[in-house]
Amino acid sequence: MKHHYKADTFFTKEEKERLKKTTIDVESRTIGEIAIMVVDHSSQYTETEIIAGVFLGSIVSLILTDLYFHASVWFFIPFAFLFFFPSRLFFQKAPWLKRVFVGKKRKEKAVKERALKAFYEKGLYKTKENTGVLFFLSLLERKVWVLADKGIHSKIHQNTLNKFANIVTKGIKEGRACDALIEAIQGAGEMLAQHYPTKAGDVDELSDEVICDSGD
Repeated sequence: MKHHYKADTFFTKEEKERLKKTTIDVESRTIGEIAIMVVDHSSQYTETEIIAGVFLGSIVSLILTDLYFHASVWFFIPFAFLFFFPSRLFFQKAPWLKRVFVGKKRKEKAVKERALKAFYEKGLYKTKENTGVLFFLSLLERKVWVLADKGIHSKIHQNTLNKFANIVTKGIKEGRACDALIEAIQGAGEMLAQHYPTKAGDVDELSDEVICDSGD
């Protein structure tokens, strides 16, 4: 998969329409409400920018002092400090390089926390029977979190939702994000229809459009 971390252009117009139609189709058979959200990243990873800036600044300083100042520590330290700032800026502008310095657990925690924040920011908890389900895609981390409201968790547990998240994560890595997301939504929809079938008077409470956000 190529480096592509812009939420608003991650899916094409045609793909967004396919996702919308899938969401509408699934929701026609259940009181469950599906929402899709895509963000650039789940965290700015400020601590990682600092570590990476120190690392790159020190490397540049080491090379310069070795070539021109006989590896003198008196030149290495001020050069390392001087090059820290452009080095940090470089990693801010090149997020795909920042990924190298972010641990797996840190990324997983950031995505989970950002998904939870989005669930409340976007009002997904306000459905009448607490049956909102969020498919949250964080592009920098290439990770997905599926989050369901309390009305769902009594019969569909988080471990099951994680399986749908893994389907999408795998699809993103293979460059077929839209197809994988549709597959996961349809799979979740089958379970929702089984446990939470549609009722008379049921209305669409959440937007069926793909929600795009800068991620922080």
